[in-house]
Amino acid sequence: MSHTSADATDSDPAHAPEEAPPSSPAENRAGKESVFSGAYRALTLGVLLSVGMVAFESLGVATVLPGIAEDLDGLGAYGWGLSALMLANIIGTVLAGRAADRRGPWRPMAVGMLVFAAGCAVAGAAPSWPLFLVGRFGQGLGVGAVMSMAYTMIGLAYPERLRARMYALLSSAWTIPSLVGPAITGILADHITWRSVFLLMLPIAAVAALLSLPGLRRLHRAEAAVTAPASAAQWWKRPLPSAILLTVGTGVLLQALLLENLVLLIVLAVAGVAVAVPALRWVAPEGTLSARAGLGAGVVVRGLLCGVYFGSEAFLPLGLQQLRGMGTTPAGLGLSAGAITWVVGSGLQAKRDNGKNGTRTASTVLGFAILLAGVALIALTILTSTIPSWIALVGWAIGGLGMGIGFNASTTDTLEQAPPEQQGEAGGALQLAQTLATGVIAGLGGAAIAFAQNHGGSTHTALLGVFVLTGLLAIAGMLIARRLRPEAARQG
Repeated sequence: MSHTSADATDSDPAHAPEEAPPSSPAENRAGKESVFSGAYRALTLGVLLSVGMVAFESLGVATVLPGIAEDLDGLGAYGWGLSALMLANIIGTVLAGRAADRRGPWRPMAVGMLVFAAGCAVAGAAPSWPLFLVGRFGQGLGVGAVMSMAYTMIGLAYPERLRARMYALLSSAWTIPSLVGPAITGILADHITWRSVFLLMLPIAAVAALLSLPGLRRLHRAEAAVTAPASAAQWWKRPLPSAILLTVGTGVLLQALLLENLVLLIVLAVAGVAVAVPALRWVAPEGTLSARAGLGAGVVVRGLLCGVYFGSEAFLPLGLQQLRGMGTTPAGLGLSAGAITWVVGSGLQAKRDNGKNGTRTASTVLGFAILLAGVALIALTILTSTIPSWIALVGWAIGGLGMGIGFNASTTDTLEQAPPEQQGEAGGALQLAQTLATGVIAGLGGAAIAFAQNHGGSTHTALLGVFVLTGLLAIAGMLIARRLRPEAARQG
């Protein structure tokens, strides 16, 4: 649990016995305790392997997806190779978060891993593009559950003093896959078959389950008495129907953004938003759409962080290759640079985290500011010819540093405000905000490029619009971050 009587005694001198020595055995144990100590070792390794598995699959499949689409005659619907996973991610995230609040995190994590593995098996054996997309949809359901449970279990299983460290480690779980994932999957696809990329996920998922699930089962038993009240809302406002409506609305919006017919684009986009926004209100914590101080603002901050970072990153290689003439490999180094400094920033924040609310809010604002500087630098480098193109790699290393600081600080602050019986919903809401923001901002950027190509515009103008948008989102994040804590918002 997040707060125990021992924790309170160790942190509050007023509760310590007057005759206690300067360093009591309990204090020594707390000081030496780490996320890799005996009580947490297997769970920590299982969580990290689970997130690393998702990262490897995500980055690896993105590398070989063009070859898969060509082999299965799916180039005409290529975008759905990514969208199928993202949209299913929404459903998996919502259902897993609510299930964790009712019965504990063990069941949704176990089902999520099983569905992910089944999706990999279907995709790896698919003889046609439609069946491949079915597998990708199954993977997305599993990814949504696994990622939302990763944050949920940290809030439930680790004491407060270890959580910032775990969030930093979750960020680092993306580092190795971001560096070696594309290379390994490329080699497998070239020398064996692209199907081996998906089959490789099966033993990794099995090991991750063996490490993490036993600890979660014990946690499930300890939290068995905590049960969320049954929903009395209309059926369409309940988790599964509302998650499906959110998925459908988002899918319609993303598909509309790719249309050449301007009238049809606007009509379908408005219809998608009209379906998605009410559904988002039903599945997200109360106060999310208004960025209410506290949990609602925390969810919005996560969405803005990911919209700025992933929305900018999605067009970094494109800009460097098409506007600056950089090769594929060096352009991809910018993504690796951002991933590495994200981990560095997250680690720095974990070290300076002292549990004080104002410190985390200030760190989140600082993270947005550094991320904004990174976006500005890559935009100047890509859109002008006066700056050497390699400066964009430095720019995105700066952006990754800010993302690591802001992501760690805001996640820790947000989840600590959710009571134990709502940790699943809160963790799921953060993952949901990340998925939606990434998909929508990337979709808007793709639509801007498609619009430019279809109506005599230029990629330069489209990318300028993308970076202006992500820069404005970063500024909005700096303002909303001050609402992470209700008491801080009232003082402001």
